Amino acid sequence: MAYVFLGAAIVLEVFASTMLKLSNGFSRLIPSVGVIIGYGSAFYALSLALKALPLGLSYATWSGVGTILTVLVGVYLFKEKVNKQAIAGIAILIIGIVMLNLAK
Repeated sequence: MAYVFLGAAIVLEVFASTMLKLSNGFSRLIPSVGVIIGYGSAFYALSLALKALPLGLSYATWSGVGTILTVLVGVYLFKEKVNKQAIAGIAILIIGIVMLNLAK
């Protein structure tokens, strides 16, 4: 169940980050509310995951997978560009996350 909470925390963090972009500096109400609800819910879900999972593994997975998914949202939703260095960085993140989880 802890991994379900961790997955929820990741999805909620990506949602909140996307709303942060859409809030236009907190000048748009609905996306601004989405930021607050998204991050609050993400931290709550992460706190539930931390009851059973180690802090280092949880935080590295949460931030790493969240970063990768946020990049993908930026590419597909906001038409942001990624270059070879960005792709290499994503690959390194994936390798690191997998290694941390296998070392558990």
